[in-house]
Amino acid sequence: LAARVLATKVGIAGGAVYVAYDSGLLGGSEQGSEALQKARAAVPPAIEEWMKYFGLQTQLPTIPNIEFSPVQAWNSGVRWSISRLSEAPTKAGEMTTQGVQYVRELLK
Repeated sequence: LAARVLATKVGIAGGAVYVAYDSGLLGGSEQGSEALQKARAAVPPAIEEWMKYFGLQTQLPTIPNIEFSPVQAWNSGVRWSISRLSEAPTKAGEMTTQGVQYVRELLK
């Protein structure tokens, strides 16, 4: 019984990874952006279809318009990281000087 449960869990996890890879979620930022647009277009009709299938009569809230670009978010993160790395030697020198001055003050 435990082997069946484990096999089921591994199968579901493997299927989820396959679907994520196949839809482009594990690819580059351009593929991720395209996958997000496809999901925005496909999810509301699918939910309405399931609600009709199960006989549920509720009004779905409208999907908020979120302006999010994975490409821009990725690029700004990369720029921030590179900027901090380029400042690292200068900051390390400044902190070393401050540390030496602090120790000199303590030793007086």
